[in-house]
Amino acid sequence: MVIWVTGLSGAGKTTLCSAIYERLKPQLPHLVLLDGDVVRRTFGNDLTHSEADRVRQVHRLRSMAKVMADQDLIVLVAVLYAEPKLLEWNRENLPNYFEIYLDTSLERVIERDDKGLYEAAKAGEMDHVVGLDIPWHAPRRPDLVVDGDAGHTPEQMADLVIRAVPRLRAAIGLQTVSA
Repeated sequence: MVIWVTGLSGAGKTTLCSAIYERLKPQLPHLVLLDGDVVRRTFGNDLTHSEADRVRQVHRLRSMAKVMADQDLIVLVAVLYAEPKLLEWNRENLPNYFEIYLDTSLERVIERDDKGLYEAAKAGEMDHVVGLDIPWHAPRRPDLVVDGDAGHTPEQMADLVIRAVPRLRAAIGLQTVSA
C-alpha cells in the first residue's frame, strides 16, 4: 500500500509521517517512510526546485514507492508537489493508494518557515517556491484532509490518519472509526 501525504512546504508532512512511523513501526515492521527531502539528498541534490525538477522528483518517489509496495511493504510518502495529473497517475497505478492532504494555509507555513524558505523567497534570494512563484495545486480528490491549521499535535494528526486508513487501523487493533 502507498500512503501519499502532500501539502505545502512547512505544512508538517515529514512530522506527520514520522509520527505515524514511530507509532506503528513496532506493529508493522514492513512500514517504510520515503521523505521527499531525504530522497532528494540521497540522489545527491541533483535536482533544482523548478517545476520540471519537482515533477522528476515525484516520478522518483512514486517509482520507489511502487517497487516497495509491490513487495508488500506499506509505504508512507511525504512529498510537496501535487500537480493533478501526477496524483491521478498515482491513484491509477500505485497499489492500495491512499492520498492525504495536509491542508495548512500559506499564511501558517510562512509564519512557521522552519527552513527559512519563504523568507529567502520574499528577499529575492530564492525562486521556485511552491505557493509563491510556482502554483500550489491542492489535491482534487484526497482520501483524507487533515487540517494543519487546527493546532493538533503531530501525535493527534497521526491518530487521525491511523484511524482513517483501514490497514493502519487494523495494525493497532481498531475495528471502526470513531468520531
